[in-house]
Amino acid sequence: MSDANGELAGPDLCKGVPFSALAESVPLLGHAQGEPTIVVRRGKDLFAIGAVCTHYSGPLAEGLVDGDTVRCPWHHACFSLRTGEALRAPALDPVSCRHVELRDGTVYVGDRIAAAAPPRARAAGNAPTPKAVVIVGGGAAGNAAAETLRRERFEGSITLLSADDSPPCDRPNLSKSYLAGTAREDWIPLRSAEFYREQRIDLRLGTRVANIDVPRREVVLEDGTRHGYDALLLATGADPVRLSVPGSDLPHVHRLRSWADSRALATAAAKAKRAVVIGASFIGLEVAASLRARGIDVDVVGRETVLMERVLGAEVGAFLLALHQEHGVRVHLGATPASIDERAVRLASGMSLACDLVVVGVGVRPALELAERAGLAIDRGVRVDRYLATSVPGIYAAGDIARWPDRLSGEPIRVEHWVVAERAGQTAARNMLGRREAFDHVPFFWTEQYDFVLGYVGHAERFDRVEIDGSLAARDCTLRYSRGGKTLAVAVVRRDLEGLRSEVEFERAIAASS
Repeated sequence: MSDANGELAGPDLCKGVPFSALAESVPLLGHAQGEPTIVVRRGKDLFAIGAVCTHYSGPLAEGLVDGDTVRCPWHHACFSLRTGEALRAPALDPVSCRHVELRDGTVYVGDRIAAAAPPRARAAGNAPTPKAVVIVGGGAAGNAAAETLRRERFEGSITLLSADDSPPCDRPNLSKSYLAGTAREDWIPLRSAEFYREQRIDLRLGTRVANIDVPRREVVLEDGTRHGYDALLLATGADPVRLSVPGSDLPHVHRLRSWADSRALATAAAKAKRAVVIGASFIGLEVAASLRARGIDVDVVGRETVLMERVLGAEVGAFLLALHQEHGVRVHLGATPASIDERAVRLASGMSLACDLVVVGVGVRPALELAERAGLAIDRGVRVDRYLATSVPGIYAAGDIARWPDRLSGEPIRVEHWVVAERAGQTAARNMLGRREAFDHVPFFWTEQYDFVLGYVGHAERFDRVEIDGSLAARDCTLRYSRGGKTLAVAVVRRDLEGLRSEVEFERAIAASS
């Protein structure tokens, strides 16, 4: 990491630091050969890896060391201290790993260590390794699965079929920095076209799948083309819920799901003066904050009477309401739209909200049609087992459509979070190779609204108690969501390490239950 003047922070680790300066399992930030680097001591072992997370450049020096790994405080990516490998999303690329040695009480960091290739993919037991993998869906889960297959040295064919016209992209950014106009266009694609060519991932954009021929193990496209598979991953994601009110199909009414949606919305926002956001969910509130960053007057319309009460509780909802009001947003709760015209949104109450831009964010529905036609078991999502396998042999599901058995809550859950989808894609890829790796990751998401950032670990679909340690007003607190005395989720504001520690505690609870 660099300081405010762009200079490297901390000591030159190549010149050495006293061993006594290293606290057990606490990263020490410095630099080596011009690169920000952390050194970590664990017992007699010493590690040196790059200090900058490869996701959003988070500071690993402020992260949590757990075993032979370090976790990023911002969005919970995890890296191996021994190899620098990115072990779990949202980071997909490794950090550098360096030689380190102890001489006469001083720790010296040396040259980079060349990354070792992982062992060639082999199926567990007598299971055959697939020769052809087809992935339906070019979102977080589908892209992560394709990359993981190659990282595991799978040598067969990978076909990634995406209905989007744009390549896999950083979707969380679409309602945040990109829409606000502070993120460059080249930040949004997860990978370049050249990457997919080099990795021999056959990415087909603008490609819709009509059917799955289960007996023949073939995917049938709308144009009749067939793609055979030995293993198939369904990662079709979710579709925005559409309003069924007069005027909802007018040109100035936008939805936000794809990169193309966000690009069109950003273009419209550049000329807009007043917007109405219909829907007071995370997506709606983030869009409102991004539009305010552009200087646009914003009204938010929400059906609920208490903002975000069902997800975050009444106290957080009241704080978010005040936050948006402080930034000039007019929030209309307990309200529903009745019609839209070129100049206004009319509410069922009769109130008219003037606008030249409308954004609809009233939720999404999992895209289950393909799975249903293929005869897969459905339970408010595609039902999968601990290994993300569906009821049909050879077919896996991950991302927004998958409903898996959550061992923390003891119930099946379906979660619409970016990081969860990526990690599920990674696990599904390894299981398509016969690894039998249980998907026991603890869900994580974050929201950014203005200068307020909240991280959320776990999943409390229902809760009967919210405990707050600290102060929301001071933006320094921990919130624990529980049901029947059992903590199911933890949210943190400016307490990133506590969020990471909660994640580890949940993981240990899951491991103890197995």
